[in-house]
Amino acid sequence: MRRAARSLAVRLALFTSLWVAVGLLLTWLHVTALVVRQIEGSFDARLDGLLDAVVAGAARDATGQPYLIRSVAEPRFNQPLSGAYWQIEGPGGRLATSRSLWDERLPPGPPGDGRVQNRDVIGPRGQRLRLVERDIVLPDAAGSLHVAVAIAHDATLAEISRLRGGLALSFAALGAGLVGFVVATVSFGLRPLRRLRQAVADLRAGRRTDLHLPAPGEVQPLVAEIDALVAQNRATVERARNHVGNLAHALRTRLAVLRNALDSPAGADLSLAQRELAAAEHLVQHHLARARASALTGAAGSNSDVAVVAEEIAQALRQLFAERGLSVTVSAKPGLSVACERQDLAEMLGNLMENACKWAGQRVVVTASREAPLVAITVADDGPGLAEAQLAAARMRGARLDEATPGSGLGLAIVADLAALYRGSLELQRSELGGLAARLTLPAA
Repeated sequence: MRRAARSLAVRLALFTSLWVAVGLLLTWLHVTALVVRQIEGSFDARLDGLLDAVVAGAARDATGQPYLIRSVAEPRFNQPLSGAYWQIEGPGGRLATSRSLWDERLPPGPPGDGRVQNRDVIGPRGQRLRLVERDIVLPDAAGSLHVAVAIAHDATLAEISRLRGGLALSFAALGAGLVGFVVATVSFGLRPLRRLRQAVADLRAGRRTDLHLPAPGEVQPLVAEIDALVAQNRATVERARNHVGNLAHALRTRLAVLRNALDSPAGADLSLAQRELAAAEHLVQHHLARARASALTGAAGSNSDVAVVAEEIAQALRQLFAERGLSVTVSAKPGLSVACERQDLAEMLGNLMENACKWAGQRVVVTASREAPLVAITVADDGPGLAEAQLAAARMRGARLDEATPGSGLGLAIVADLAALYRGSLELQRSELGGLAARLTLPAA
């Protein structure tokens, strides 16, 4: 039952059935009311015509007895209990009736005011009659005559009942046909979704590598997004596999050197072992950062405020390099954000700003500006800088331009890799302060 309730086809069929049923019911009521009003109007018009004919022939003799001076062109008035009757009532209860009434009488009516009145009554042998009546005053006669004409209503009521039943059956058949047509249309319209569901199941089972299904314009964007998601997941897995391979390859050499340093016949070279251990630790951190950022590529990440993150790092660096009296300033508009995880932005800015502080003479300046659709962050120092030939070499993983300075040489490589994963870039150039300027671009939030 729950599965049926969740079915789009079932919901559409139920909603359509309800809408069609209500619409056809209201239409049936309206149509039958119009037709019944037309039938009853025609019936009453016929009665009015017969009443006028009887009124035109009504008269009284010298004794005051009412009578009809000429017959009315309705044969049933002369057939006993035929269902068509007329009656003229004069003063003192004197009556003149059609032969069809035989020895019966029409029910007496209320006092009239000369206007025509219609009502339903029960006549001879329980017949349902439609009666029309009025009071008339003859010229040169005292008092008024009450003229009534009645015709059996049973046949008309039966005709109305048959009409209602026939219309009900017709509208029911029309409704069933409409619902069936809608269900068939919905079923046909949902075929692309059923094919898509089967294709996704085949994709999950490994029977196909992508969808690439022909689909209507409303479904095609969904197919394209699923293909993009599959490609992204495949690329993420491939990147993770590459990271593991790169880490294993890099650690293999470091571990071999570490083993040799510890197992050397002359005794363990602890200083060499410590350097290799530190290098291995940096490698692990580097590849873990890359794997984490790769997993976030294309996913819905958060936005990070550049000024807030850069100022937090600047405060830490001012304390770290307090003995040198470095000036670390941040110039960025509040609210200027990038589409990047806060931890990744902090790692990129931390590497660039720490590297600038190591080489700076007195000043490190961090600026950020919007260059739609990117945000450009520049970290500049007033240090010795790099020659043109050294700028490209500085970005190579593991390259160290000053072997006397502690470090693994992975800082700029980590920044470049993280920036590329966020569809950004890292450029090294001469600074206006005289030293190095690292220009980091990231997508704006």
